[in-house]
Amino acid sequence: MTVREKLARELTTARDRTLRLVDFDDAELHRQYNPLMSPLVWDLAHIGWQEELWLLRGNNPGRPGLLDPQVERCYDAFLNSRASRVDLPLLSPTEARSYCSTVRNKALDSLDTLPDDGSRIQDEFNFGLVISHENQHDETMLQALNLRTGPALLDRGAPLPPGRASVAGTSVLVPAGEFILGVDAIAEPLSLDNERSAHRVDLPAFRIGRVPVTNGEWRQFIEDGGYDQQRWWSERGWAHRRDADLRAPQFWNTSGHLAGTRTRFGHVEDIPADEPVQHVTFFEAEAYAAWAGARLPTEQEWEKACAWDPAAKARRRYPWGSSEPTTHLANLGGDSLRPAPVGAYPAGASAYGAEQMLGDVWEWTTSPLRPWPGFTPMLYEEYSAPFFDGDYKVLRGGSWAAASSTVRPSFRNWDHPIRRQIFSGVRLAWDIA
Repeated sequence: MTVREKLARELTTARDRTLRLVDFDDAELHRQYNPLMSPLVWDLAHIGWQEELWLLRGNNPGRPGLLDPQVERCYDAFLNSRASRVDLPLLSPTEARSYCSTVRNKALDSLDTLPDDGSRIQDEFNFGLVISHENQHDETMLQALNLRTGPALLDRGAPLPPGRASVAGTSVLVPAGEFILGVDAIAEPLSLDNERSAHRVDLPAFRIGRVPVTNGEWRQFIEDGGYDQQRWWSERGWAHRRDADLRAPQFWNTSGHLAGTRTRFGHVEDIPADEPVQHVTFFEAEAYAAWAGARLPTEQEWEKACAWDPAAKARRRYPWGSSEPTTHLANLGGDSLRPAPVGAYPAGASAYGAEQMLGDVWEWTTSPLRPWPGFTPMLYEEYSAPFFDGDYKVLRGGSWAAASSTVRPSFRNWDHPIRRQIFSGVRLAWDIA
């Protein structure tokens, strides 16, 4: 498959998913399900606007575009908070779909001129950035749809493979030594600026969870009074737990006749004990780890456990090797609408034996978002740099909603430590005495 064919395929895959996620009536698309999230119609037109800006206008906001400048301003994420977007004079769903289609047709015309000899690496990167951006907004739209109240709009999701309950609570050893953290443009031409550049890091030995923490394990934390005992929580975490009255992961029903169930995309169901817990804040993850006699990993530890092959003394492209993700290796792409049971993907294990490190749930780390040595802003200068000094924690691994073409061991996500509408979970780590 040529570079052009691969990019065209990924553009189409992302757009098909976007259109499925906005296949509702106009009133539904204009609803704001929660102040944390945009109306779906905003996300739709924003996807088209960023594609136009990056692929058709060379990231030059001053160059005339397809939309009136005052309309364009509605889709600048830095000018308009999520809470305010519902009140903006947005394009109608019909107008937004037409705009996205027009932009895409022009982008595909541009793609047709892209040579396959690698001589236009920057153009290839720009297309990859558009694909990554659309896929990330698709995941954001799934977060919004999960917050929605009322009858379900989505089904219960595609079936998943069975797990191996015996792996819950187990860990693997990662011996001390150097490894290569991060990537470069040669190894990963579509990697983002905050993933670069590759550099050597020496870490002491540690243990890391073979699989993420499960709902069943989290229930033990609740039953042992974990949410009521300040000793497990950081000072900030305990203050937030009290202020937000946290009692269980988001979407778990804790009282009345629904106690012991969860609500997922409008469906009320029993909570699967063997599924990775999701929708927890960093503070909850930190408290659970303390209760369990463990800690959260750093993102350096997480990446070593995921990508380093100590026998080859080299990085793997994916935890399992160089082959592209498939449904036999990881739960990605969004069709499942939930994490897979732990132990469902033994073939996807890393060289150290850690499983399900890509897909299922984003995993909180203790690391703040900081640039790697040699950081250079990419085409979209506001993608990473403005967030380096903010109150963010890094999450790794991707969730079930993340696209297989977007996530990789070096991919860094970040969010505020109080956020839990995201598909966030926990993997434990332990020091070696």
